[in-house]
Amino acid sequence: MEKNKIILLVGLMGSGKTSVGKRLAKRIGLPFVDGDQEIEKAAGLPLVDVLKCFGKEEYRAGEERVMKRLLKGEPCVLASGGGSFIPEQIRQLAKEHAITIWLKADIDVLYHRTAGRRHRPFIEGNDEHLKNKLEEYIKEEYPYYSQADIVVETKEEVVDNTVDRVIRAINDFLNK
Repeated sequence: MEKNKIILLVGLMGSGKTSVGKRLAKRIGLPFVDGDQEIEKAAGLPLVDVLKCFGKEEYRAGEERVMKRLLKGEPCVLASGGGSFIPEQIRQLAKEHAITIWLKADIDVLYHRTAGRRHRPFIEGNDEHLKNKLEEYIKEEYPYYSQADIVVETKEEVVDNTVDRVIRAINDFLNK
């Protein structure tokens, strides 16, 4: 297992980046870093409030600054924010400093995991609106996520099963 690089998990909200990332980090002996929590620390506000106070453009700019710092940091398992893999400069830094893993989930899995949760900054409104928003994000962001080194499908299963598949995928990638 690779321990001298960052393991960067990318994907939409609800794809499992945080839950898989925490368990993966523990299993491979690397620290876990949550990109969203790092944004909150840098801003001194919860993500939802960062978006409300500063707007989407400044939110994304701050997210990009945090990701640049993290990608130049020490090896860890890094769960990125949903949109943080979109900027070209971040994808390039990730290619240099990380093994990137797209946790790819279908619309039903994403919906099930995000419905009723109001702490996510880019989903306001009722759960009916949520499905449309998720479909929009899939259309916009999956082309960027597809540039990751590895793709692992996430499904409704025990998180440790997903972690097992991620570890196998990393080992397969490293053995190529």
